[in-house]
This record gives sequence, structure tokens and C-alpha cells, in this order.
Amino acid sequence: MSGPHELFERMRAHWFGLAEGEAEGDLLADDVVLEMPFAPPGTPGRVQGREEVLAFVTPRRAALPARLDGFRLLAVHETADPEVIVVEYELTGVATRTGRRASLPFVGVLGARDGRVAFWREYQDTAGIARALGAG
Repeated sequence: MSGPHELFERMRAHWFGLAEGEAEGDLLADDVVLEMPFAPPGTPGRVQGREEVLAFVTPRRAALPARLDGFRLLAVHETADPEVIVVEYELTGVATRTGRRASLPFVGVLGARDGRVAFWREYQDTAGIARALGAG
């Protein structure tokens, strides 16, 4: 059974197209909750359910005008709940429209249940993302 540390590593493999033989939906509980407290205007701050989460993230990831090529784990914080971790990380990539390279910090809170992701709460620097993509 997968705990939160292994689930995060498997999520990361999906972000970079390195997950062989596993569908992204296999990681998610049926009632998974995706939360983005600092979502940009026009983007829902909360999506619930495996199919709904996949329908939300899959086209956005495909349309992202950037090529992710780096990941740096900054810290993993344990919580009072052994099924919940807080992960600080940095993603690096190149904006495909401008060729601009950027590294941006993220914080994620991952909750596991029965070997699957029960919730993922991601804190993004949306202004930094807009600048990196040449939109701000």
C-alpha cells in the first residue's frame, strides 16, 4: 500500500511523463479533492471526484505553454497525521512562447487514504507563473 511519500513520487513521475504502465487516475481515490487556495481568477479553487479532477487537470497540463524539465525537493514535513505530508518543491521549465527559463516554488499538502491520494492542496505563486510565461 502506498503512503503519502510514495504517492508524491508517483505524482511527480506523472508530471514529467515518466510514469510507465500506470494511469494517473490509478493514484486517486474516487472522492479525491483537489484544492488550489490561490487559484487565478476564472479557475475553480476546488475540484472533487476522480473523473472531475482528471477532466480538470489533463487538458490544462496539455495546454500549459511551458516544458517542465526540472524538479527540486526543498523539504518534506511530517504532520500529526501519518497519512498527510507537506511538500515544498521547485519546478523548473521553459516557456514555449518566449523561451524564458524559470524556477518557481510550490507547496503541496498531500493526504493519503487506502494507498491513494485523498486530497492534494497546492499553493502556487500565480503571479510568478504569469511572469514566467510572459503574461505578466
